[in-house]
Amino acid sequence: MRRAVLTVGGTVAGLAALMSFKTHAATTTADATAAAPPPATTTTAPPGAAGSKPSASPSTRAAGGASTGGTASTGGTRTVTGKVASTQYGPMQVAVTLAGRRITKVTVLQQTNTGAESSRIDAMAIPKLTGETLTAQSARIDAVSGASYTSSGYIQSLQSALDQAHA
Repeated sequence: MRRAVLTVGGTVAGLAALMSFKTHAATTTADATAAAPPPATTTTAPPGAAGSKPSASPSTRAAGGASTGGTASTGGTRTVTGKVASTQYGPMQVAVTLAGRRITKVTVLQQTNTGAESSRIDAMAIPKLTGETLTAQSARIDAVSGASYTSSGYIQSLQSALDQAHA
């Protein structure tokens, strides 16, 4: 009797796990071309600011030096800075560059920083997270296996930036 209960329980758990598995659609060359971000544009300094460059990090600083988020706009593109997401291994913060409603670039402003292992994980995970963001055009992306805290912080900050951009 015990074996039957364990067998049925294991089968149900296995089917539930299988049904919750998320697959990614295969992309064709035409899809990949359509999803590719447009080429980078150059910006010029605003009038009266001779020799100055636009800020690469358009965030405002709060007490204690924590970045609270903000926006910057040049022509048809704008950059929105997400809130700092605190993780077990340090802060994570991203800025999103948008052309209209399309995400064209994601820049990591702060990343986890608790040593060599954290740096190795970030070096592996952040490019994957950025690539998925550009493909999905939203914060609805999968976490990277082995980088749960980095993924969680990245997604939280990304969602914060997108919420600000679309508000």
